[in-house]
Amino acid sequence: MPRTPLTILLVEDHPTIARQVAAFLDGLGWQTDHAGTGTLAIELATRDAYDVVVLDLNLPDIDGLAVCRAIKARAPRNLPVLMLTARDAFEDKARGFHEGADDYLTKPFDLRELALRCEALARRGQLHVEQEMRVGPLRLLTREMRVLYRDEAVALTQTGFRILLRLCMDYPRAVSRSNLVQHVWGANPPDSDALKSHIYALRRQLERAGGPDMIATIPQLGYRLALDADGNE
Repeated sequence: MPRTPLTILLVEDHPTIARQVAAFLDGLGWQTDHAGTGTLAIELATRDAYDVVVLDLNLPDIDGLAVCRAIKARAPRNLPVLMLTARDAFEDKARGFHEGADDYLTKPFDLRELALRCEALARRGQLHVEQEMRVGPLRLLTREMRVLYRDEAVALTQTGFRILLRLCMDYPRAVSRSNLVQHVWGANPPDSDALKSHIYALRRQLERAGGPDMIATIPQLGYRLALDADGNE
């Protein structure tokens, strides 16, 4: 059975281990971003859209438990965290779970098991996505893949729905172009202009429903929903 592509944030300061893990996950068709410090990990996890954070506890600047705690407190949605550590005592594992870790893998580990655990965490995270999501005037009925704008149906393509869902899941933060492409098309992205074309079509469809200028372009990054702090346009 083909794997569903995931977007992983790998937080590991050991360059050899980081290269090995990233190469294996990339070989599955996944997208892997790497952070060698806790500071960068927190910045990326609270800015970009990931399915799972793979977090080493031994980092050069910030303790991994503090990084986990910060990600859980500041990420725009529930972001699963898989901790990697050489500490295998029960007390160490208990401390990790108390700080918000969703799973724990002891070094050395089998890369195939790491991938299986990431998939399980991503599936669990998807179960937490509400069947009905509300962001400002938008209602997304996720199971039916339908969108309502101020209770009026919006005619969207399946691709348009997936783009809008990702923007809503990460609102008010922007979503990078690479993460949108990964979320919509996985390991088989279309040509480079496809995302731009679908964003254009999505804007037009929202405009026809009465919601003009709801998707803002963020230069050098990607896109975000253009709503104010109260969820208004």
